[in-house]
Amino acid sequence: MNRIFSGIQPTGNLHLGNYLGALRNWVRLQDTFECLYCVVDMHAITVWQDPAALRDSTRTAAAAMIAAGVNPETSAVFVQSHVAAHAQLAWIFNCVARLGWLSRMTQFKEKAGKNRENASVGLFAYPNLMAADILAYKATHVPVGEDQKQHLELARDIAQKFNNDYGISLFPIVEPLIFGPATRVMSLRDGTKKMSKSDASDYSRINLADDADAIALKIRKAKTDPEVLPSTAAGLEGRPEAANLLGIYAALADRDIETVCAQFAGQTFAGFKAALCDLAVATLGGIGAEMQRLQADPGFLDATLREGAERAQALAEPIMREVYEAVGFLARDPQRG
Repeated sequence: MNRIFSGIQPTGNLHLGNYLGALRNWVRLQDTFECLYCVVDMHAITVWQDPAALRDSTRTAAAAMIAAGVNPETSAVFVQSHVAAHAQLAWIFNCVARLGWLSRMTQFKEKAGKNRENASVGLFAYPNLMAADILAYKATHVPVGEDQKQHLELARDIAQKFNNDYGISLFPIVEPLIFGPATRVMSLRDGTKKMSKSDASDYSRINLADDADAIALKIRKAKTDPEVLPSTAAGLEGRPEAANLLGIYAALADRDIETVCAQFAGQTFAGFKAALCDLAVATLGGIGAEMQRLQADPGFLDATLREGAERAQALAEPIMREVYEAVGFLARDPQRG
């Protein structure tokens, strides 16, 4: 069976965009792939994190995965820092990747901003760790958003260069799984900005931890425009808030945007928002309650993450032995070779 690896950062409030862009797809992939799903706490500390908050948000991210439908019985659910192979392979990839490759990464330029000299080395080398996350398990496919495509292309370059440098075919050339439209969810307060964990306004996003009342309130308060809804997607041109809300409905309903436009053509936002509230609450309302139940039992979450890490470690160990042998590292256990 082909193998999936994907991860989610334990920072801020996980929201509708994380669900539609990642978690929902992860759940669906469990039926056809061997899946490893990781809370990437090592990636999180490329910028400073409060330690106590990071521990809490790591459990919250794990709870969100499980509440959304990731099954820890069939998929390995674990924390990145609990499996040493991620850091070990990342260092080897630091010695394989070229500075020029990393310098071209647009996400580093965006996150570091104008003051790049003060950015951490970890933020610069982040894509090498991402490559290690994937290749430590010889994952064959990675579900990614558009903003991560460049990093995945770098992982492919690193895998090819490692194989060429050492004259072996150790790492697969991983394939991206990019899901269709309406996975890029925008702010409920500004349709030109991506829905974000870091937005100061909680009304800009639907958090996965929100209950039904909070979900409905945020949709009712979502910014709109004075026009009625168009009959075709072409009529959404220049109407970012309308496009966002119709896109959210289409994604939640698993329909294309043209079908949704035809369904609500000529209606006001009042009627459409009522329908969107019903759909969003039906789809997401149970996730918040399940997250709350799981977070009330940290012992269960910790045990689940520990079991997931043991499964991940068992997969990574023989691969890391191959890597160490290829690189020329002295075997750690001479009895085993």
